[in-house]
Amino acid sequence: MSEQKEKDFINPIDPDKITETPSTLLYPHHVGSAIVKPEDQGKLKGRALSAMDQQTDQQLSQIYEQMQLLAQQANKIQERKAISERIYMAEMRFEPLISHVYHLYTRDNSSYLLSMVAPEQWGRSGSKLTFVATVKLLADHTWEVLKKNPEVEF
Repeated sequence: MSEQKEKDFINPIDPDKITETPSTLLYPHHVGSAIVKPEDQGKLKGRALSAMDQQTDQQLSQIYEQMQLLAQQANKIQERKAISERIYMAEMRFEPLISHVYHLYTRDNSSYLLSMVAPEQWGRSGSKLTFVATVKLLADHTWEVLKKNPEVEF
């Protein structure tokens, strides 16, 4: 008798609207399914563009700061080079040693003199010289200015 009932049963749902594998459906197939909402493509693209703008602006800012640092370093090297050229044109009566401190002076005739004697160590003979800078010879044979007379321009 139960076999007869099963044969007489007619499913009221259209067979085109049911599936044997509901997990493959692109939409929820029962009340307990996860909610599937269509996404607003404009919002998605807007958020993505906003995030992209923020990230690229941040990266460009970092690169700009690095460029400024490199420019400052290049300027310092240029200054060391210019000062070094002046010092090598100066009169030296000794061979300067790396990492030693020396003192640069100008004479009345505008020529330069590199000396081991500091400005405060001169006696009366130092009055003919004008202190320009205290310098240190670096390993690359450029000179670092340790102290500079603000009244004298290189």
